[in-house]
Amino acid sequence: MIIKKTAASDISSSEITAHGLYLRRREFLAGGAAAAAGLTVALTGCKSQASSAPPPGAASNEPPLPGVKRGPYGTTEPQTAYGDITSYNNFYEFGTDKSDPGKNAGTLRTRPWTVAFEGEIGKPQVIDIDALLKLFPLEERVYRLRCVEGWSMVIPWVGFPLGPLIQRLQPTSRAKYVAFTTRLAPEQMPGQKTSVLDWPYVEGLRLDEALHPLAILAVGLYGKTLPNQDGAPVRLVVPWKYGFKSIKSIVKVRFVESQPPTSWNRYAPSEYGFYSNVNPAVDHPRWSQKKERRIGEFRRRDTLPFNGYASEVASLYAGLDLVKNF
Repeated sequence: MIIKKTAASDISSSEITAHGLYLRRREFLAGGAAAAAGLTVALTGCKSQASSAPPPGAASNEPPLPGVKRGPYGTTEPQTAYGDITSYNNFYEFGTDKSDPGKNAGTLRTRPWTVAFEGEIGKPQVIDIDALLKLFPLEERVYRLRCVEGWSMVIPWVGFPLGPLIQRLQPTSRAKYVAFTTRLAPEQMPGQKTSVLDWPYVEGLRLDEALHPLAILAVGLYGKTLPNQDGAPVRLVVPWKYGFKSIKSIVKVRFVESQPPTSWNRYAPSEYGFYSNVNPAVDHPRWSQKKERRIGEFRRRDTLPFNGYASEVASLYAGLDLVKNF
């Protein structure tokens, strides 16, 4: 891969994506008033404002999720508009342009759907998605999402912590990592007919990362069922890592002893590390990670270590070289 050496100050918004994708003009210009308001970051641990439905005027054909309670983590930052969350997506299974998933993901059939739990666990099993939804109370978690490409959102996810599910599966002493796999269905996911990535999409976490209370399985947003283009029917959300770690449309979770392969690390290991923690001190080889642009705002803002969740997760990496292990 040819990498052009460029000063961070020379990178334009049209060059910040990894594969020639661009930020749409409408989104770049929208929301100037929000930027002028001087938005401040609230640490996790504070209660979020309820988001039981998409904002007025937002298009949503998804059914509401019953019994959603407000969760223990959130932020006071304004939430990204539902229309932007559902129309500006990286989901290469449906195309490489940001608008492709919203246009193409209707072909994905999310029922019937099962998730297999395998490997180094005492209770391997295959769980139907509707049975999975009933295992734990659904709660809203308002998290920041930081894309490796340099843009960000604030999203009111609906889901449940991954940790209690893992404990229910009873990992053995040999379980050190958790490997996730997306559905492989080229007839429904047309991007899988291309060679842009090795399919199916795979991701992984250390077991202690997966057990952290911030890590969730999301099944909805804005109080509604998760749209296909956002990873229906179930996706991982790990808010202190770059967005590509939060794998979508999961069909298999396997507990393993050795570090599992991950799709973007396999594609370009010098650009996308296994950990992929949000770290403004470690630049991508082709652009700086010190700044980000919140979708709906004009100005760029400073990127926070661990995406603003350092007080919760930094202890997971005590003694680990976060430059070498990027």
